[in-house]
Amino acid sequence: MNTPDISARSTPVGQVDGQKSPRYAGLTTFARLPRREDVPDYDVAVVGIPFDAGVTYRPGARFGPSAIREASRLLRPYNPALDSMPFADAQVVDAGDIACNPFDIVEALGEIEAGLAELMADGRLVLALGGDHTVALPALRAAHAQHGPVALVHFDAHLDTWDTYFGAPYTHGTPFRRASEEGLIRKDRSAHVGIRGSLYDPADLTDDEKMGFTIVHCRDFDRIGVDGILERVLDRVGDAPVYISIDIDVLDPAFAPATGTPEAGGMTSRELLAVLRGFRHNKIVGADIVEVSPAYDHAAITAVAAANLAYELITIMSAQSRE
Repeated sequence: MNTPDISARSTPVGQVDGQKSPRYAGLTTFARLPRREDVPDYDVAVVGIPFDAGVTYRPGARFGPSAIREASRLLRPYNPALDSMPFADAQVVDAGDIACNPFDIVEALGEIEAGLAELMADGRLVLALGGDHTVALPALRAAHAQHGPVALVHFDAHLDTWDTYFGAPYTHGTPFRRASEEGLIRKDRSAHVGIRGSLYDPADLTDDEKMGFTIVHCRDFDRIGVDGILERVLDRVGDAPVYISIDIDVLDPAFAPATGTPEAGGMTSRELLAVLRGFRHNKIVGADIVEVSPAYDHAAITAVAAANLAYELITIMSAQSRE
């Protein structure tokens, strides 16, 4: 893997100062960070993928990136939970959105992969804001080109390893079957976390296991708690490079009502934030947060949750990018 030459980097350009310019003013980039074109180089990029042609129930995730950016205005420069200044540790930028075909899924997947591959060049780290979960497949393709097979840690109410919907192989319910078939993930190191709700058939679970996943069910949080969950997942991942994919519906609808396929009995925001912080010693090579559908939001509850999850991931990625 090529890595950026950090010795030549200038001091990172951080956020617009919220004590000099009100946080509700100015350009709505993620966390009011500089745009990619405003700085000579970057370590971590946040990019939107406003695509939701792969949804099977409620649409609207194409508006997720803009809603998450709006909610991120409240983020401040110091992360006390991880004792870190992520926007000073590394150059973090908002790379705008990847424009992709809203009518042709296969063409869109190619456009998304190309856009992410360009951003990931030379080992730079990217956090993608979806969009529906279909976008995780081209993201994993781009990460694989840089890092080889990765350990996938997938936070979701649903497995997303179904084969097809109405004969279509590329939807938001199929990306990780395709990823397994294409050899993009480590079959001995990948896990679903937060799985719950009804299924089509018991075979859904056995098929998923054959694809190389272990399942951490959401009900396990009641039995072993956050520390137990984290121990299981970290043992599974080991020292493999990690890609983290978060479907916002892993959270209970009380914490994330604005999503396409909500399921009762989910994680709390606090639980998910705590689990993510546990990855601070792992090598995260990419991540996405998807399925925020703001038309169903109230008081930006879901967008605020997504923005804060992004903040935790950026904090970890920023520290790792300059090691």
